[in-house]
Amino acid sequence: MEQKERKSIKGIRIQNASIIMILISCLIYILLILATVRVSEKYEDVHHSMDDYIAWEEGEALLTEGSAYLTEQVRLYVVTKDTRYRERYFMEVHVTGRREQALRQLEEHDGGEEAYKYLEGALESSNELMAQELYAMKLVSAACGEKAEKLPEMLQEIVLEPEDQALSPEKMLEKAQTIVFGESYQKVKDKISQDVSDSLASIHAMTHQNMLESADELAQTMNGQGRMISVLFVQNLLIFLMIILLIVKPLRNFVRCIKEDRMMEVMGSYELKYLAMTYNDMYEVNMANEAMLRYQAEHDPLTGIINRGAFEELKKVFQIKKIPLALLIVDVDKFKDVNDGYGHEAGDQVLKKVAELLQDGFRATDYPARIGGDEFAVLLTNMTEEQKSVIERKIGRMNEILTHPEDGLPKVSLSVGAAFSKDGFTEDLYKKADLALYEVKEHGRCGLSFYQNT
Repeated sequence: MEQKERKSIKGIRIQNASIIMILISCLIYILLILATVRVSEKYEDVHHSMDDYIAWEEGEALLTEGSAYLTEQVRLYVVTKDTRYRERYFMEVHVTGRREQALRQLEEHDGGEEAYKYLEGALESSNELMAQELYAMKLVSAACGEKAEKLPEMLQEIVLEPEDQALSPEKMLEKAQTIVFGESYQKVKDKISQDVSDSLASIHAMTHQNMLESADELAQTMNGQGRMISVLFVQNLLIFLMIILLIVKPLRNFVRCIKEDRMMEVMGSYELKYLAMTYNDMYEVNMANEAMLRYQAEHDPLTGIINRGAFEELKKVFQIKKIPLALLIVDVDKFKDVNDGYGHEAGDQVLKKVAELLQDGFRATDYPARIGGDEFAVLLTNMTEEQKSVIERKIGRMNEILTHPEDGLPKVSLSVGAAFSKDGFTEDLYKKADLALYEVKEHGRCGLSFYQNT
């Protein structure tokens, strides 16, 4: 039955709740770690986008600078015919190489398909422009009468058109200036500038879009982090409340119940409810054992009424409690003859019968006791001498039953001495009742005598 009650206990199991909370915490922490990694990745994306944009801006500026420098040097050479400008031109092409640096730098960074398209257009225009510049420089060198083998290798590879070879030096110089200062040359220059500008605009738009997307994802991820932190906060509150309601509060209640020596209230988690029910079972068993031991210590094992020890404790109580009472000392007449003639078992039955008569014959507030072998005593509370007739009638009735047995037991009778007190159990009350008992025995037994002051 108790096992069934244990199985029917309803409540939150601390072990299960702890496992669930740990799993939830681990899941949230994993999600937080993933979100943190995601934030880091988005930050890296933004950083890389900015790096790419800056690199493209720097590269295209370098490309523009290199192209402008070449234009400047070729124009100066065509106008002044000073070979130092030509040398600077080829120094830029072969040594400084800002255009090549720009190309290498741009290849290392992602600029998007559209930006590459504009860049390729700028490079094609730049190469076209360079071809015109080399042809113009070839015209100038031919007009100046320079030997071909002394020219830079790139100029040596340039072959003038037959009609240009037939021109006079002045016409060659004029045509060279027309090439580098003419409208077609400037259109190519403008196309290069426009392609570079469009390329920068494209990379700027792409970078801006990437940053917006990254910023949006970053905001969403951080919002997710905030929600998960809020969940952790709520979870911690739940854990705190669970500890208070399911553990701390029940334990405090259990401690109070133990101090007050009473059964525990069944409350809290499943484990504590189980503990409380187990404790209560043990408490009930212990109380029952204590009650049984106390009963055994206070009651006569044969008759079931209180024994001499309990009677002595009652005397002490009524020595303090000053109420009117009467004391009866009762002897079973010729009880030894019963034991000798009928045996001890019959004698025990007689004693039990006498105890039952004394217990049933008086009130629940009176105290019959077995104080010796065949000697009994009865404390009658709130009893005065005006009620002697009540006592006489009760004792008479008992003797009537004992002297006319219908249960097969031997015939016996009671000799009873009685004494009254108005102030509780006085020191001489027992002596007075005993003297009254002696008076009954002197006059033939089977009767009642009250102590009389003489």
